[in-house]
Amino acid sequence: MTRRYLPSTLPRLGAEWDGAGPDDGDPVVAADDGEESEYAALMTAADASTELLAGLPDGQRRRVVVVVESASAEGPATWREVVAVHVDDRDDADPDDDLAWWASQEIGDLLAST
Repeated sequence: MTRRYLPSTLPRLGAEWDGAGPDDGDPVVAADDGEESEYAALMTAADASTELLAGLPDGQRRRVVVVVESASAEGPATWREVVAVHVDDRDDADPDDDLAWWASQEIGDLLAST
C-alpha cells in the first residue's frame, strides 16, 4: 500500500465531501514507510496547504491534509481510501505546530463543526 498526503483546505474538503473522493492535486508521498519519513511527508503537505489558504477568510484559514492509502501513488483517490484527516486546531494555525488528527469516519463531524 502507498500512503499519499493530499494538501487541502476546509472549504475544498467540504465541497468534495459529497463527491467521489478528495482532490489529488499535488500528493506528497513519503520516501519510505518509516515514521520520520511519513511525518516529513505530512508536514510537506501541510506547507502546501498553507499556499492554498490565500484569500480565504480567517475562520477558514486552517491547514488540512487528507491521508489516503491505496495500491498505487497514481490515480484519483476515493473516500474509501481515506484513513485520516489532519487539521489545524481552530485557535492555532501556526505553521510550526502539529495538526490535529481526525479519523476518516469523523470527517462529517469535522465539517459540521467549522
